[in-house]
Amino acid sequence: MNRQGTRAGQAGGWRRWLPAALAALMMASLLAACSSGGSGGSDGNGEPRNRVLRIGTLYGSASDESWFRQQYTDSFELLNPDIEIQIVSAIDWNKQRFATGEEQQQPDPYEELKKMLTGDNPVDVLIIDYAYLRRLIEDNLLQQLDPLIQKDNFDLEDFVPAVLEGIRALGDNNLYALAPTFSSNALFYNKRLFEQYGVTPPTDNMYWSDVLNLAKLIARGEGSERVFGIQFNRWFGDPYYEMQSTYTPPLQLRMYDNNGEHMTVNTPVWERVWTTMADLYMNDIVPTYEDVGNVWEVKEGETPNPFAGDLFIMGRVAMMTADYGYINELQAAAEYASTRSDFEAPDWDVVTLPQHEEAPGIGSNTYLNSITTINAKAQNPDDAWRYVKFINGRDWAKLKSRSMHELSARKEFLKPPAGLDFNIGAFTLLRPVPPANVDYEKLYREHPNLWQVENIGRNKFQEVIENKKSVKEALAEWETEGNAVLQNKGESGGEIGIGPVIPYGGRLESEVIVVD
Repeated sequence: MNRQGTRAGQAGGWRRWLPAALAALMMASLLAACSSGGSGGSDGNGEPRNRVLRIGTLYGSASDESWFRQQYTDSFELLNPDIEIQIVSAIDWNKQRFATGEEQQQPDPYEELKKMLTGDNPVDVLIIDYAYLRRLIEDNLLQQLDPLIQKDNFDLEDFVPAVLEGIRALGDNNLYALAPTFSSNALFYNKRLFEQYGVTPPTDNMYWSDVLNLAKLIARGEGSERVFGIQFNRWFGDPYYEMQSTYTPPLQLRMYDNNGEHMTVNTPVWERVWTTMADLYMNDIVPTYEDVGNVWEVKEGETPNPFAGDLFIMGRVAMMTADYGYINELQAAAEYASTRSDFEAPDWDVVTLPQHEEAPGIGSNTYLNSITTINAKAQNPDDAWRYVKFINGRDWAKLKSRSMHELSARKEFLKPPAGLDFNIGAFTLLRPVPPANVDYEKLYREHPNLWQVENIGRNKFQEVIENKKSVKEALAEWETEGNAVLQNKGESGGEIGIGPVIPYGGRLESEVIVVD
């Protein structure tokens, strides 16, 4: 009897606390699910649900996604099978491509980015162009990374200083992004020519004025035997373009005011720049397309020279600005020379791209690639930081270090290709040109006649080179004629059609901003 009573009491006690235990267990599960949001938990069958990490880009489409994943996420997903990556584009290329009528209205890229960061289902990570970074920081849309870096002791000592400095410059000396790779130009020079003519070769951290003086010292000869001092672009373009793309960007000159209403080119700064550059072309210090001549014509019985159009490789240009990828062409020339007794490849090295006294430490054509940031309103900030650490970490850097089109931001993997010995540090010392404070994309959308203004300048500069008018006269005419065009308030007269205006590496190709 006593034993049965004891059992009955135990059963009654079990029945009393079982509902309470189940209720507590259900509440704990509910709280866990609520706290995880879209980043974990389980599905309806009790199976663990993958955490979702949403990664955003400015432009993309469904057809681009596989390429993007190969480049940026496949290796991360392989190592993190519990994380599901979703790729989101602020602007769909395909929708723009097939739009008709009013749908063809170009969206404001920055406004589309803001929607992607602040909407109902915001992205966690943003891979963005340098051009937009400053505005995103100023609008408090990005999470500061410094506390996370300090908490995890994430190694920044191995980063190229110019990469970090370029990012910190936009965030009041704080880091709101990291960039795993970058690209830059350097000044290639022909060591044999400088030795032959007894001219001191260029060195790192020289100013443009000093390098251009070297170019004038070494230039000599006539006709097809002419040796030119410097070439501003591996690919021959018109002199105006070469000036705007290589020489002027760090000066941040402005063609017109912030509203695109008044020209600002008739100034001493513009006059100095045009005088300097025009003098080089007028005195044959810089080659033009005409100087290549009919190099591709092959006479009967002759063997075609695959490098005939490259005046640097042919020993006719002493110095040339080019990107890291040009080394591939120099290697190919060396291999070709090893099989041909009538061809000699140049003995070359590189130094930093020249700088302007007004903008020390800044280089034209230095770009930070694959800039990774975390949304200030990220739904899954922990995995967002895990991804940013991965793509900017040592393992990913090692994976990408063989690229000849971009350079690793980690110094450990900055090494010349096998068999070569050159000053690779020349590509790492200069910061990118800071993004402009002016929304040039918006200006060009609202004032398509700005392209006409630029064409006027191109024609005026050509007239100066052809000695048809002075620099003063050309700039005065450009300002007058440009103002007349700007008064049309965006009417292009149907002569010029433009597509989406997209910054290349952080700035518009036609952009120039003022240093007075």
